[in-house]
Amino acid sequence: MPRSPRSPLIALLATAGALAVPATAAAEVIEVGAVPPPAPASCPSRPCLAVSRTTGYQAKVGATRGVMTIPKTGRIVAWTIGLGNPGAQQTTFFNQRLGGESQAQITIIDPRRKLRSRVVAQGEPQKLRPYFGSTPQFPLTTSIRVRKGWVVALTVPTWAPALAVGLGADTSWRASRGRGKCDDTSLQTAQMAANQLAQYFCLYRTARLTYTATLIADPVKPPAQ
Repeated sequence: MPRSPRSPLIALLATAGALAVPATAAAEVIEVGAVPPPAPASCPSRPCLAVSRTTGYQAKVGATRGVMTIPKTGRIVAWTIGLGNPGAQQTTFFNQRLGGESQAQITIIDPRRKLRSRVVAQGEPQKLRPYFGSTPQFPLTTSIRVRKGWVVALTVPTWAPALAVGLGADTSWRASRGRGKCDDTSLQTAQMAANQLAQYFCLYRTARLTYTATLIADPVKPPAQ
């Protein structure tokens, strides 16, 4: 079951990680993407905007760049998403125009040159309607092994009310849409398969994707005595 972002899950995972290594090495828990201040998703206020039919990641929040870049090698064990609360008419509108009910999953991508990224792994897809208006945390059934420098992206095959808008021009996110496709938000561009390569050409300013991922970094081995 999804849990609150401050769930004892993280403490338990950190403890489990620490028990698996010598007592002199600590397992560090990092919330990738947790850059203050938090920004609430737009819905139900107007305009009620949603992420639609794409895979995206936060590129910049204020002066902080590489927001979703994995800082240390380790394992992603859970992800959290802040959801707006669209009304019944808004939900029906999105369902009818964007391929069905709201859902999302995390995707780990390996960035290459010319804004191209390849899918390394993905978490399980989650239906989001039961959690509108809250910030659920989804523990992964199987943790994902990740390397420093990879990126945690959010894949939305339909739509998700997980977009904060009206922010400063120094805040921006990228989507897996090619040149000339940035305004076509109904076209399906979500990365849904392992090893799939996509170009993240489109940069959207003044907006933020409202998700994070929980990383348990590999313990640092103590120096030899």
